[in-house]
Parts: sequence; C-alpha cells; structure tokens
Amino acid sequence: MKAGRKKNTLTDKEQVLMQLLWENGPMFVREMVSAYPSDPRPHFNTVATTIRILEDKGYVSHETIGASHRFFATAEMKDFRDRSLAGIIRDYFDNSYKNAVSSLVEDDKISLAELKEIIQLIELKNNTK
Repeated sequence: MKAGRKKNTLTDKEQVLMQLLWENGPMFVREMVSAYPSDPRPHFNTVATTIRILEDKGYVSHETIGASHRFFATAEMKDFRDRSLAGIIRDYFDNSYKNAVSSLVEDDKISLAELKEIIQLIELKNNTK
C-alpha cells in the first residue's frame, strides 16, 4: 500500500468498481470495463490495477476461472454507507445529524411528509425497545 493512502477510504474510481460489484455480483475485469457507468471508460489495465488495490485493502477477493480472475466484493455496502455518512456528518455538519437534516429542510431536499415518516420510524423504534 502506498504511503499516505487511507485503508478505510475509497477513491472515486474504487467507489465505482465497488458499486459495480455490489450491484452485479462477481465480475471479470473486462465486464467491469464494459459496465463502467461513464465515458470515457477506463482502460482494462487501469481497472485491473484498481481492483487489485481493492483486493489489497481487503474489500475484494477473486476466484480463478480458467486463466482469468472473477472478482467479488467481500466488504458490504452498508459498512461503507454508514462510515461515509458518519464522515460527512462529522466533516460538514459539526458532527450533528440535526444540522444535516436542517440543511436538507433549508435546501428543500426533504419534504414534510418525509420528515413525518422519519419521526414515525423513530417512534416505532423507541416503542420496541
């Protein structure tokens, strides 16, 4: 692993490949290149290098099929989602989920109906404890 690289974070390119694996299941590198969501698509060698970095980080593994490797995610999307959300809340909202929700309200990104649904979820969770 290169000096300065954080093991628990994903680069943009790594995130795209993880998303492909989470959505599609095991894939060969050539399939990842074909399914890449934006143009221009990266070169085969770029994807192969990035997937090996993910494997070194422990987020991906592979099975050998003939002379090829088919890669699959070993890390779960939920783990990255939770960690990413916590980092955003910490870095941009003064570690306050209330500030994050307030920002969504101020920017008209969340409706009253959605807020009521969230309150119902919280009440339901609290009643089952």
